[in-house]
Amino acid sequence: MYKACFLDRDGVLIEEEDYLCDPARVRLCSGAVEAIKLAHSVGRKVFLISNQAGLAKGKFKMEDLKAVHAKVEELLAEQGVALDGYYYCPHHAKGIVPEYTRECSCRKPGPGMILKAAEEHDLDVKNSFMIGDRLTDLEAGVNAGCSAVALVRTGYGETQELPEYPGVTVIDAKNIGEAVAALVRRMD
Repeated sequence: MYKACFLDRDGVLIEEEDYLCDPARVRLCSGAVEAIKLAHSVGRKVFLISNQAGLAKGKFKMEDLKAVHAKVEELLAEQGVALDGYYYCPHHAKGIVPEYTRECSCRKPGPGMILKAAEEHDLDVKNSFMIGDRLTDLEAGVNAGCSAVALVRTGYGETQELPEYPGVTVIDAKNIGEAVAALVRRMD
């Protein structure tokens, strides 16, 4: 089994922009490349775990989402790194696009995306961690069984209060790079 680093997308891996649908606007967050390199250097796989309610709300189409992810891949490849997988939830209970309008277990704070990644990639969730800029990101990690989570102060993280989860290591970090460094030090 592999250990993993699960990352939220907007405000963690890439700069926050509401309902991002234009690949030309994709910007990697400070420390993102170094964080992925560090995680890989200690044998961790790195996965994107992202709610994408804009699909259900009609803010953008699937081809827009795929174009944004292709741009993320391109920017990372230019720096010699890559993610091991992309998982996203297109659902929202109050959506307007029928195929995506529903309750589901994959929408964070539900653990569905993490558990699917774990099943498909033989991941040891208990020895893995989740990094996010919202409490729902951290709760998804906790709900999936991760033993550590980190709240970054980029994106929406600037306004979030640091939570406590019994039995779970919680890190408060300036950005993704600081979060991965702190979590790797504690867990590896």
